[in-house]
Amino acid sequence: MKLLTFQNSDGQFRLGALHADGVLDLARHLPSLPADLRTVIAQWQRWEALLRSCLVERKSPDIELQSVRLCAPIPQPGKLLGTGMNYADHIAETGAPTPTDQVWFSMPSTAINGPFDPIQRPRVSEALDYEAELVMVIGQRCRHVPIERAREVIFGYCVGNDVSVRDWQLRTSQVFLGKSFDTHAPFGPWLTTADEIEDPHDLSIRCVVNGETRQNSNTRNMIFNCFAQIAHLSQVMTLEPGDVIFTGTPAGVGLGYRPPRYLRNGDVVRIEIEKLGAIEAKILDEATS
Repeated sequence: MKLLTFQNSDGQFRLGALHADGVLDLARHLPSLPADLRTVIAQWQRWEALLRSCLVERKSPDIELQSVRLCAPIPQPGKLLGTGMNYADHIAETGAPTPTDQVWFSMPSTAINGPFDPIQRPRVSEALDYEAELVMVIGQRCRHVPIERAREVIFGYCVGNDVSVRDWQLRTSQVFLGKSFDTHAPFGPWLTTADEIEDPHDLSIRCVVNGETRQNSNTRNMIFNCFAQIAHLSQVMTLEPGDVIFTGTPAGVGLGYRPPRYLRNGDVVRIEIEKLGAIEAKILDEATS
């Protein structure tokens, strides 16, 4: 199942599902369905069978995909977290030491962006970079999850771009500000439920800038895989339905080139992950007024 949040021509935010290359407007068929995907995930036992039946019974979509604005599937997650230095080739290109433990940072909700919305190039930096990332979404409240059971708490997966402002990121040992600019955490285009992904650690992942492939790898190259990440995080905090986790990026980021190849006004960045789809954004300079 591919679940999504969309905005229709009236500007209303609604829940949908990808269906026959179009969008099924779920509230139209299930009027009592909660209005946000985060709540649906928390109540999944109640809604799963009804949603699956709805998809089977409807032979055609309600709306053409190109006629709606796709939003981040979960616009306001309880937590928005990211891990750094999680692909060996990316560590090598930056010249950083290989971490002996997982490296984590948080991002504010104001960084969240729709999968096809423009990304701001901030007026305070010339070092805007891209990072293709697999994103996972937590499906149930959990704590102290053994690694062998971590798969059970993942609701699904998205495509993400952990947009990074490198000079702000590298000014201090704390990377939070460089990962926190508005519009710099786009993900989507929809949320693919975990049952559709046999192995999240065997997916091709690419970043294409202006038609040129910059990153081309596979999620099998993570140092700490999705299950290890959940086991580690859940020792510290309670993970909750709808929490969003960016899982790290492979080599090929702009910082890794000599000289660095940072994003400029008008560039188009596309992130693709096998079986999950693609997101794409145009880079636009932040307005000065």
